[in-house]
Amino acid sequence: MSILTPGETCWRREHAGRAAFLVDTEAYFNALAEILPKAQRSIYLLGWGFDPRTRLSPDGFDGPNDPDEVGRVLVELARRRPDLDIRLLIWKSALPISASQNFFPHRAKRWFHDTTVQLRLDESVPLGACHHQKVLVVDDAVAICGGGDICVDRWDTAGHLDGDQRRIMPDQECHAPRHEVMMMVDGAAAEAMGDLFRMRWRRSADEVVPKAAPTTSDPWPQRVPAHMLDLDVGIARTVPAWKGEAMTDEIRRLTLASIAQAKDVIYLENQYFTSPIYAEALAARLLEPDGPEVVLISTARSPSWFDQLTMDRARSNMLWRLNAADIFGRFHAYWPVTPSGQEIIVHSKVTVVDDRLARVGSANLNNRSGGFDTECELAVEADGDLNRRSIAALRNRLIGHFMGYTGDAVAKAREEHGSLGGAITALNREGRLRKLKSQEMGALGDLIAAFHIGDPADVEDSWRIFRRRDRLYEASRRLSRLVAEGRPGAAAQISSKSITRGR
Repeated sequence: MSILTPGETCWRREHAGRAAFLVDTEAYFNALAEILPKAQRSIYLLGWGFDPRTRLSPDGFDGPNDPDEVGRVLVELARRRPDLDIRLLIWKSALPISASQNFFPHRAKRWFHDTTVQLRLDESVPLGACHHQKVLVVDDAVAICGGGDICVDRWDTAGHLDGDQRRIMPDQECHAPRHEVMMMVDGAAAEAMGDLFRMRWRRSADEVVPKAAPTTSDPWPQRVPAHMLDLDVGIARTVPAWKGEAMTDEIRRLTLASIAQAKDVIYLENQYFTSPIYAEALAARLLEPDGPEVVLISTARSPSWFDQLTMDRARSNMLWRLNAADIFGRFHAYWPVTPSGQEIIVHSKVTVVDDRLARVGSANLNNRSGGFDTECELAVEADGDLNRRSIAALRNRLIGHFMGYTGDAVAKAREEHGSLGGAITALNREGRLRKLKSQEMGALGDLIAAFHIGDPADVEDSWRIFRRRDRLYEASRRLSRLVAEGRPGAAAQISSKSITRGR
């Protein structure tokens, strides 16, 4: 039975001739540097943030006129091809968040003054929510989706090297090592992502963007090999209820269905892990004698003080729940460091289930990504041995790169030790993956974590802070009862409406 069901766990399922995984932002920006100049009809960008000063090929020196700044690249493309439709739809972030990004993207408009580049700041979200989708579409022929924004503090290599001067920012400081993952697809799947952009633009600007005629050129970057061929791609979204439109919760449904159908390994990379619904679904699988391993890799602590106050504290409770359920020793949670011990920011949002399903997108494993913020992700489900091996290779590569090993080394160690957790223990000789543990919290921390302050499950929930805990944990208890009753696929039976309305 397919996990990807249009209208339930995904919006659409469309064919792609090629799919590739771009591990870390160097790979993403290298792809951009090749794709953008190939555009013939359109360049569409959806983003949480955007900074035109972002360099696609940083060299360790940041000057005032670097030609690889993405803003300059787009302006030059617009100058040379006036008929090229370039549209950037970026969330109009709240002032505190904008201040942390040097008041970008708000200041970005001046870059495109007197050009044909259209940058629009999108505020069509409920109070307190954000547009969090990160999508690039070129000519409706190639699309990239994942967790990375085009901002000055995102670039890094898969080596996450200590003291890498190429992580330099315009203020001449270097940002911390950072891990991101994107997925790139072509064909009808890319065209569907173009449809997604046009829907967003119409909702924000009240303007219909016509679909451009197809081109005969292929913007796929030559330097990026396809990791999977001839496959269907699921597109899943979160869209909050807004001005009479119902909430879309495909990502939350897909997450629960993914957990429910896993047989061997659930691998999770995510910036946040605060959802008690997801935690309970995972706990139910850990309590099964023959259930799957669960491997979680996240950041030791969030970069911003607000997220440290809210998300990190709520995560402690989720870790406690999973450790309590881990009676068979199949739960493993880590945070990565560089060879010298510097924390690596894990900003990726990746789920790999067995060697069957790979999901890459913008959604975190928190409450708000399931029904309050605007999210998008791509999912590929293997239908043959070759694509199954590709999904397993992605998981092994991601795990291995944190420890300085290849994916093949992880696969070999897993075969030798009989489990993914055993493989990590064997290879983690330098301690570059450290155990992620619950933290001690005072009275304020307990209050924030208990009521999930800053992390509502949907629009209605956002106005009822002190009822949030009861709703979320009642849904978790009902999930436990379904599992205890032996109901198949119990995790997927907890609908998003029942999460916040107690039904």
